[in-house]
Amino acid sequence: MKVLIVKTSSMGDVIHTFPALEDARRARPDIAFDWCVEEAFAGIVALHPAIGTIHTVAIRRWRKNLFDTYTWREAAALRRTLRECRYDLVIDAQGLLKSALVARQARAPIAGFDRPSAREPSATLFYDIAYAVPRKLHAIERTRRLFGLALGYRPDLSTLDSGIVAPAGTIAASDGKTAFLLHGTSREDKKWPVEDWIETARLLVERGMTPITTWSNEREKAVAEAIAKAVPSTVVLPKSPLADVAAILGHSTLVIGADTGLTHLASAFGLPTVAVFLATEPGLTGPRGQYASTLLAAPGARVTPAEAMAEAERLMALKTQAKM
Repeated sequence: MKVLIVKTSSMGDVIHTFPALEDARRARPDIAFDWCVEEAFAGIVALHPAIGTIHTVAIRRWRKNLFDTYTWREAAALRRTLRECRYDLVIDAQGLLKSALVARQARAPIAGFDRPSAREPSATLFYDIAYAVPRKLHAIERTRRLFGLALGYRPDLSTLDSGIVAPAGTIAASDGKTAFLLHGTSREDKKWPVEDWIETARLLVERGMTPITTWSNEREKAVAEAIAKAVPSTVVLPKSPLADVAAILGHSTLVIGADTGLTHLASAFGLPTVAVFLATEPGLTGPRGQYASTLLAAPGARVTPAEAMAEAERLMALKTQAKM
């Protein structure tokens, strides 16, 4: 049986789908899985060993160049490729109109959330079979339940395993303990002040750890350089492809991050991960994992570096105990 997963974006949403895929891989070893995802996140999907072919879409880029001939050629090529694969089933794990339209291109039966469960009810117009999954559940559990219903098994929700392993990579730091600081995020109100990142780096160095950070735009570069200037032992990675960053992230001892996709990836790798949420609720989409924890700023208050460091030490101790 050949199944196509459609979950195009964002990075956090893609990562939240891995536990469902891991459930399915174990329960249905007879199924071959492919995935359709935004081109920027193809390297993330490739982290799961159960995925065969990765089809890429460029919906974000296509929208900006809607009348460009090349846009329509790319879309037509994707449609042709999906149909040539002759899938037995497509699972739209996103529940949006855009993902349903992509799923439709494969000309195979489509399974997805039912109208009350889908994020955009109009998406269900394109489904052949729809399943009820309560919206009050965390995104990871919702997707796990959807896969189980669509593929005929009951997921064991008492456990959580993403099934991904960090790719091989060389950590650009000492051979000791490293802590990846993920300060970059999409919205200004989700960003921890640079002073707090600097203080966190100092606390890490006091505990014998090497801070690592990186950047993807000029604003983030300025923050990374400010941290390194104040705490010289900080390693600033150059702007790098997502797969390269993932390789270094996955071999870190600890991760402290803002509300961003790489923080979700760290928790999926099973790393001690402290997520600092300032303007968003972790509720149904926050990082999940055995060694993941979210610090949420209370109204009128702030999350301090000391609080983040204390939580990091607790998580690292938990992981050390689990290995004994």
